[in-house]
Amino acid sequence: MFASRAVVRAAGRTQSQQRRGIVDYLTKYPDKVMETKKVQMAGGVCNPNNPTWMKQPGDNVVLMLGAGLVTAGMAQLSVGFYRLMYGVGKKD
Repeated sequence: MFASRAVVRAAGRTQSQQRRGIVDYLTKYPDKVMETKKVQMAGGVCNPNNPTWMKQPGDNVVLMLGAGLVTAGMAQLSVGFYRLMYGVGKKD
């Protein structure tokens, strides 16, 4: 009974503003949407010489990484199909 009274008293007290850490950092982070939008919209969005997905500074790296992964996957797929067709690489 005494414990419940202590809990009720503690819950009734008003606390000062608590520190929010990561939440404050995320809510006060500067908004760069309009800067990015200006870069993306430069020269139009349907320009075949400068597509939207190649306008940011790091886009070439992402393109090369994606192309490399697709190439590696297709190579492994081709090797697997070859082995299935000709019965090569079987485990006895």
